[in-house]
Amino acid sequence: MSTVDLPSAPEITEVGPARLAVGPLAVLSLGYFLVMLDVTVVTVAVPAFQTSLHAGATSLQWVVDGYSTTFAALLLLGGGLGERLGHRRVFMVGLALFGLASVLCALAVDTGVLVAGRMCQGAGAALLVPTSLALLAGAYPQREIRARALGFWASIAGVAFAAGPLVGGLLLAGLSWRAVFWLNVPVVAVAMVLTTRMVPRPAVARNHRRMDPAGQAAAAVGLTGLAGALNEAASGSWTSPLVLGGFAVAVVALAGFIANEHRLDRRLSGTGFGRPPMLPLSLFRSFGFAATALIGVLLNLGYYGILYLSTLYFQQQRHYDALTTGLLLLPSVCMALIAAPLSGRLTARFGPYRPMGAALLLGSLGFLGWLPAGAHSPYAILLFALIATGLATPMTVPAATAAIIDSAPPDRSAAASAVFNVARQIGNAVGVALFGTLAATSSSLVAGLHISAIIAFAVFLLGSLLAFSAGRRQATQQ
Repeated sequence: MSTVDLPSAPEITEVGPARLAVGPLAVLSLGYFLVMLDVTVVTVAVPAFQTSLHAGATSLQWVVDGYSTTFAALLLLGGGLGERLGHRRVFMVGLALFGLASVLCALAVDTGVLVAGRMCQGAGAALLVPTSLALLAGAYPQREIRARALGFWASIAGVAFAAGPLVGGLLLAGLSWRAVFWLNVPVVAVAMVLTTRMVPRPAVARNHRRMDPAGQAAAAVGLTGLAGALNEAASGSWTSPLVLGGFAVAVVALAGFIANEHRLDRRLSGTGFGRPPMLPLSLFRSFGFAATALIGVLLNLGYYGILYLSTLYFQQQRHYDALTTGLLLLPSVCMALIAAPLSGRLTARFGPYRPMGAALLLGSLGFLGWLPAGAHSPYAILLFALIATGLATPMTVPAATAAIIDSAPPDRSAAASAVFNVARQIGNAVGVALFGTLAATSSSLVAGLHISAIIAFAVFLLGSLLAFSAGRRQATQQ
């Protein structure tokens, strides 16, 4: 494959340390915005799916969860394909797949088609995210400029999460749930055109790494089995053969994945030759790395699991429409606009672990604020829960990203960042499946929300203890 830039791709030049060419940054951020928007935009549309497609509890959870499950399972593969085939080429494929999957979702006549479309969206997202980050790093080779560009790119997630429920509510109020997916199509088309014109095509490494198909297959099967078992429990029981079979498949596949990655990691470290592991397990020998990766799972498990239930609570329990629900959630999701820059300043001053631990502790207390929620609770008593949890998550993410990169060797920083993103998407998938099932199998939605809030409190508290412990270990080693 030729490594020469297309004629339409401009040469990136930097004039002085303060100049930042906005073209590549805007285009690559646009793709990332779509990926993150579709994590939350569908949450307010869940009751509309149920009414229009006559969906049951399991199918509804798969509409939300299928996206995160596929995203998590294929994220590392997306980075590997970018290294082998070229990051811009894979980014374009990811955009096209995401757009086509959105059309499939918009045209869905039953929940099976909608779930399939959502999973294809997740696959497209898994190609988009790691390649957009690699393209961004290549477009801005100057270190200071690259840091500014990456900071803006990362902040897009907070904006997209904040916009998701409100955008979904507006589209449902003015049009229908199908508009949630049609919205992606013109944006994808514009992003593809602008990518060919504004994003340079970096050279493909000649000594690219070999793929790890066995590890990828085991990870995909394991994560799908786990999410499937949790989702199926919503319409059956925890001891049904299908649920137990899903858990068994997950355990066997994930154990096989760990064994395969350990074997490849040991062979590569011992001889210097062979196929590198998709997930370098040697990184987990660092307590800071292992703790932060686990925090990634706990973080998204608690926050996005409760976010899913909160949309059901406001619409099914309180009977608000989608637009009103989106507005009611703004105190939570808009906190990202404040918390992300604040986290950066605190991390620069105190290091990553103390801000991370304090944010997770605040979030754990915030989840307890859902316990007064009832059939007729005043909205004002829920504001603490919404604001505290909304602050905690976007404050944790930048600090945790810095922590996991700092705890890995310099030549493994990309792998470390990928591990954290995979961990977060695993938390997404498990949180929605688990909390959705608890709500469906409890005596009432409110009872399920209370149980889930207690679990979210516990996992955030555990994350806080891990962060403070990692910080103390780091301090004693310096």
